[in-house]
Amino acid sequence: MRGILAAGAAAAVVLTSGGAADAAGYPRYKAPKIFGTTFQPDPKHDFTKGIHSRRNGILRGWITGVRGGTAEYVPIRWTKGSHTPGNFVAPREGHVGAYASPVAKNVVFLSAYGCKATMSNLTVSRKTGLGAKSCSRAALIKRHGTNPHPSLITVHKGRIVKVQEIYTP
Repeated sequence: MRGILAAGAAAAVVLTSGGAADAAGYPRYKAPKIFGTTFQPDPKHDFTKGIHSRRNGILRGWITGVRGGTAEYVPIRWTKGSHTPGNFVAPREGHVGAYASPVAKNVVFLSAYGCKATMSNLTVSRKTGLGAKSCSRAALIKRHGTNPHPSLITVHKGRIVKVQEIYTP
């Protein structure tokens, strides 16, 4: 009996430690380079069928608008500046490369600037430069629905399940 309990406990530890799946119920996807200088391709996406969800994974991008719980988002890339360290840019005007996905009810939003509208408190991981403060879905929609913020956007089964802001000074 002890052997069975020990084996069950060991299996539970393996399952909850994030081996194949994240604690939020979706797989861990490989993150892109935070300050990557190219747009992430999506070769299997058919942009001729109108704006729809990106495939499962993590996109370095920003949300351009939120309507009725559905977010539109585009890929972004880092460009080095001549007088500044640089900035993120989206594809040029008229480029067909936008996506739209519903924001999951239990979305994980990790802010780099705090949950308040003032965005005065830095809540960024010094190690990664990514947001570390968990905020509500409402805070995500309010902030990202009006102004684009560079983020890592995780899509799973057609829904945005995680948004982690990228800190840019």
